[in-house]
Amino acid sequence: MTEIAITTEFIKLDSFLKLAGEFGTGGKAKLTIAAGGVQVNGETCTMRGKKLYPGDTVSLFNRTYRVTKE
Repeated sequence: MTEIAITTEFIKLDSFLKLAGEFGTGGKAKLTIAAGGVQVNGETCTMRGKKLYPGDTVSLFNRTYRVTKE
């Protein structure tokens, strides 16, 4: 599991995926999220604006990330 630190209270899912380096653009992240290819805390999430807080986990492409606070 890879930890990704944020400096704000929360981060939106599509922005987090870009921060993690999974996608270069928001459009590609949006398509993958809408297709059900992303899990948040073990459940499929299709909301690209889903707010993520420190401690949340995000999984896609057989990789898992944990949101941490910087």
